[in-house]
Amino acid sequence: MFRTRARAASLAALATAGVLLLSACNGDGNDGAADAAASPSASAAELTFQNGTAQQNNAQPNTGDLAPDAAPAAVPKKPVARSWVQLSAGKAGTLDPVVINGAGFTLYRFDKDSAQPSKSTCLDACASTWPPYLVAKGGKVFLDGIPKSAIGFIPRDGAFQVTIGGWPVYLFSKDTKPGATNGQGVGGTWFGVTPDGKKAGQGSGSAGQNGGGTPAPGAVKPATSATFFNSANFADPAEGIAGPGCKPVRFSGSLQISGTAKLWDGPNCTGKSQEVQGDVKDLAAIGFPAVKSIRFGG
Repeated sequence: MFRTRARAASLAALATAGVLLLSACNGDGNDGAADAAASPSASAAELTFQNGTAQQNNAQPNTGDLAPDAAPAAVPKKPVARSWVQLSAGKAGTLDPVVINGAGFTLYRFDKDSAQPSKSTCLDACASTWPPYLVAKGGKVFLDGIPKSAIGFIPRDGAFQVTIGGWPVYLFSKDTKPGATNGQGVGGTWFGVTPDGKKAGQGSGSAGQNGGGTPAPGAVKPATSATFFNSANFADPAEGIAGPGCKPVRFSGSLQISGTAKLWDGPNCTGKSQEVQGDVKDLAAIGFPAVKSIRFGG
């Protein structure tokens, strides 16, 4: 009987050790950026929220969103975690509303991610082009017109990636100036994010020709910017163009635009022309396989 009890105790100890070992390994072998479904509430406990802008709260200049290495084009391959971030309900290009950071750069969401649970699929090379918007552990989050209930976080690269409405958010490396929206519509999967986590620029006036609906008469305003893609169906590479007036165009595959503008098959707005309103999935399908210029504002 003594031997039987000793053997049972040994088996119980081994089972306990096995459970502890599995717990330490998270049970799935994933870590780092791939660990994207952790509870946002656990992350939020390590951060401080304050209403208003960073300036109103006397945040240190040249830190956080204003640090030189925090600008999208300056972010190195390894994402930068900021000591503070600012989330503002603002306007950028034709996107209104859209969330911008403390330096005025547009924040984007990715259709291939998920919001329930919050999970990022933009890793490695993707994260170099689209730097995840990170706040360091113990950092501050300034909310400027954004409800706290819409904000969450997922663990990433030793810090926390911000989520809005459950969607992980990013900067775009080709946005070289505050207010730029060059990432809008890239690949048909990247869009500016609204204060409640929805896709920016998806209102009644943004769906148009070949884009999934016809705007109501008089509802579409002249566009002030557009994104052209080298292939149909909004496939990379892409270029962002902003008005007013006549602008040269390099790519002629597809077009994303909020509002109306006129296309030309010659330089300096010469030759054959056609007015478009809303997105065009295939420019060749509407008789414009070669677009050389675009005019905004009529």
